[in-house]
Amino acid sequence: MAPKHTPQSSVESVVSTSSQYSTGDGRIAVHPTEGPQPVYFPGGFHRPNDSVDSLDSHEYKVPPPGLDSFKHPNRPKAIDPNLYPIPPSPSPYNLPHTPYQPNSPYMWGQDNGSNDSRMSVVSIDTRWRRRQRQAMKRGIVRKVKLTKGNFIAEYPVPTAVKNAVEPMYAGSHTTEFSHMRYTAATCDPDDFTEANGYSLRTKLYNRETEILIAVTSYNEDKTLYARTLHGVMLNIRDICKTKQSKFWRKDAEEGLPNWQKITVALVVDGLEQMDKSVLDILATVGVYQDGIMKKQVDGKDTVAHIFEYTTQLSVDHKPQLVLPQANDPTDSNLVPVQIILIVKAKNQKKINSHRWLFNAVGRMLNPEICVLIDAGTKPGYKSIYYLWEAFHNDPDLGGCCGKIHAMLKGGKKLLNPLVAAQNFEYKMSNILDKPLESSFGYVSVLPGAFSAYRYRAIQGRPLEQYFHGDHSLAERLGDKGINGMSIFTKNMFLAEDRILCFELVAKKGERWTLTYVKPSKAETDVPESAAELIGQRRRWLNGSFAASVYSLVNFYKIYQSKHNLIRMFFFHIQALFNAIQLFFTWFSLANLWLTFSIIIDLLPSQGIVITGNVVVIHWINQALKWIYLVFLAMQFVLALGNRPKGERTAYTVTLWVFAILGLYLLICSFWLTGLSLKAIPAALAKHKGFVETFLSPPLGPLMAAIIATFGIYFFASCLFLDPAHMFHSFLQYLLLAPSFVNVLNVYAFCNLHDVSWGTKGSDKNEALPSLKSKAAGGEAHVVEDMMGTQEDINAAFQETVTRALTKEEADTSREKPTMDDENKTFRTRLVASWMLSNAALAVAVENIHGWLNIGSKNITGKFIQRWLEEMATKRNMYFTVLLYCTFGLAMVRFVGCLYYWTSMQINRGVRRIFRLN
Repeated sequence: MAPKHTPQSSVESVVSTSSQYSTGDGRIAVHPTEGPQPVYFPGGFHRPNDSVDSLDSHEYKVPPPGLDSFKHPNRPKAIDPNLYPIPPSPSPYNLPHTPYQPNSPYMWGQDNGSNDSRMSVVSIDTRWRRRQRQAMKRGIVRKVKLTKGNFIAEYPVPTAVKNAVEPMYAGSHTTEFSHMRYTAATCDPDDFTEANGYSLRTKLYNRETEILIAVTSYNEDKTLYARTLHGVMLNIRDICKTKQSKFWRKDAEEGLPNWQKITVALVVDGLEQMDKSVLDILATVGVYQDGIMKKQVDGKDTVAHIFEYTTQLSVDHKPQLVLPQANDPTDSNLVPVQIILIVKAKNQKKINSHRWLFNAVGRMLNPEICVLIDAGTKPGYKSIYYLWEAFHNDPDLGGCCGKIHAMLKGGKKLLNPLVAAQNFEYKMSNILDKPLESSFGYVSVLPGAFSAYRYRAIQGRPLEQYFHGDHSLAERLGDKGINGMSIFTKNMFLAEDRILCFELVAKKGERWTLTYVKPSKAETDVPESAAELIGQRRRWLNGSFAASVYSLVNFYKIYQSKHNLIRMFFFHIQALFNAIQLFFTWFSLANLWLTFSIIIDLLPSQGIVITGNVVVIHWINQALKWIYLVFLAMQFVLALGNRPKGERTAYTVTLWVFAILGLYLLICSFWLTGLSLKAIPAALAKHKGFVETFLSPPLGPLMAAIIATFGIYFFASCLFLDPAHMFHSFLQYLLLAPSFVNVLNVYAFCNLHDVSWGTKGSDKNEALPSLKSKAAGGEAHVVEDMMGTQEDINAAFQETVTRALTKEEADTSREKPTMDDENKTFRTRLVASWMLSNAALAVAVENIHGWLNIGSKNITGKFIQRWLEEMATKRNMYFTVLLYCTFGLAMVRFVGCLYYWTSMQINRGVRRIFRLN
């Protein structure tokens, strides 16, 4: 076990006070103090000085000046206006300015102890925009030279962030610990090159990058983001301090900074869409500051805001600040981590984020290994090291993935059947599917949530094919891009990671393989409601189906690779296996219905009479089959136009109904199996062979199904020393399995036309400034940039950390149906009523004479003939009524027609007589 880190519940050494500070109007005020100044931070703690050497000194509480009489110590404290004057707040509520400045622009969104609910109506995004505008009004104006027309500048980090770096690392001659670097990239990712004037610190420092870790995000909250980022930083620490690998141990023994071989790239897919509270987490570790991003540079829109900083701070999911400790006896301090934050101006999908990773950052740093992680996924202990080790030990390995399992929060989430069922799916995939494919050498999909690739292996055709699904390349690629694709091909790129895996294995002239690394573990959140699960699986099912067809159709490309004959033989076996699985996936809807109807129809024939009357059990089974078909038909009505989030109740009821039907199917299966096993001695006594007895129906098929669903699952789980899910998740999976076929598959195929990921542009960056360069006397073009003073930076940082370390309650409120959802709901109910009422009438007439029990003791040929005649008579009665009704309606129409014609003729004759007269 790795030594645990030491969390701190509040910011320590956050602000080093200074004898000078900015007044906001260009003047410099002098604080009347001399000598070393104490350090204050939000929790009220105080240290004698701000040096790292004092971190193990005695701590005591001393409230900062102006807060010693604060009546509510548990509430966030504002900046003392006497130390840090703040200009009048532009708050729309005109709240009075108290001595504690609760209406400070840095305090928006904080609990100021007031019960005034008006503060809560201001969203996080609105408060973030206000901070950007406020930051533009304060600070020092400086001139920055453009680099080949690109704005690249460095900004000092808060004193506390700089002081958090241990002395053994802080002695660097670079500015990576003292300044944050910002680049306003106004180009496409493919054009982010040194030739165009762009650069990254790691490249400027001539450092070799062994591992590039990418964390992609969209709108995850700060808790999910902190969980992932902190897990990554713990993994980097474990890699740099490991004793298992000679590669890393050699550098550590020689005192070389092996942390310089690892870079973390955080790619955010859309500034407008992201959760702005994540920026507070990033600002706390030093990789972001408010008021720095630029909207335009010389009329060119900023495509991506790139921040760079090397930090030794982290925030975990609790959230707590994790600081390095002086004289750390357990050697558990985090090592410095080189972070590149890329905030894309617009939401352009995850595939575009990967283009920034591979074609921009990757091309400049040329890493050996690229690790892909989704925000919200927490890498386990040394999980990234195990992925790297797999590449290090196998030069032909092109990609690998770890073991992903559902986040259960100590088992609490298992109370939700949906979570338990998904947990079982993840577990069995890691026990059966991934090891099988890894044995062949081709894992069909390396999950984007946690996987790794050898960078040079994916260069060329694999990445070219992978990026064909990027909407931002549509104009450049023309017909080969997303605009020239059929709807089937577009669905294929919903699972573009499968395309990348196939192209990597089939790469011409190479012999790259893919594998599964069991020791590498990561946990991720799974959908907890039916609506979210259906939306997620739509992309997965449609994308995987199309990508599976693609890999089979293009299997011939394997012959262009340099895999040996043995590997090629197993690739053919795997292709055949995948083709058979695809066949049964296509017919899964019919196969499940036939299994249900055949099994329950076997009950009377095997002498199983639950109520003591064979007629009653017949009608029970018949009713259950009608219910099954009714709810199956309802899925098509719901799927063709309705959003799952607008039909939560309907889908929840459907899942429960299919779960009850699944339970009935399980009971019938076990009952029939028990009777068949009981009859084995009698069958053997009739001199039937043992094999014949076990293979003959119904015992043979039932035993095969039970072995496949129970025996293999249980044995394989025990073999991998992980059988717990068989006891706490298997039953939920069995009950929800019919819904996975009847609900998820139907919805996915009915929405095959929907290939969207919610991609939207954004024009709401009005809070960001634009830069216009000026040329003076033949010098390079320069722009005027506003940079905050150190005092302002420290003051803003104090409030940022308060926001970052404030634990947010999970938003459990559900999205309310829109007007369009309500209209579609009415349409769905109307169509369902029409369809079900017609179906009920048809079923009633078909069964108007009841059921002919041919197993009755009194059954004779005459009885059957009489029963058929009576049934025909009753059906004919309905048919007769139907025909006479049709005749009557037609006669009414004819009478009306005849009356109209007669009236018309009489009127015409009368008019003619009057004209003659």
